Amino acid sequence: MHATERMLKAVGDRTRLRILALLQQGPLCVCQLVEILGLSQPTVSKHLSTLGAAGLVEDEKRGKWVFYRLPAAPASAARGLLRWLSSVSTEIEEVRRDLQSLERKRLGGFSACPPPRHPRRPS
Repeated sequence: MHATERMLKAVGDRTRLRILALLQQGPLCVCQLVEILGLSQPTVSKHLSTLGAAGLVEDEKRGKWVFYRLPAAPASAARGLLRWLSSVSTEIEEVRRDLQSLERKRLGGFSACPPPRHPRRPS
């Protein structure tokens, strides 16, 4: 499958759109995404794997946790797609609720996650 097809297929799923909208706010670990989305860890991980294969997310292992973020240097097509998604994602009610939930949890803390820290930037 061509890279552009993989990207389009990846964003053709509502859950993956929700994940991308959340990651536009900054890196999150799988347990944080599970808590916000209300889905099982294997389901969230499968969606993250699809997004990763499409070049739309990157991961970083920190101890026993894996954090996901949007790519630091996305391919041109991914950059354009992510920019477009940023402009339209809040038109989806479910995404707006997810973003509100993320904000509340950032203020009050996540139940099963390590304390947040800033990701290391490649040198």
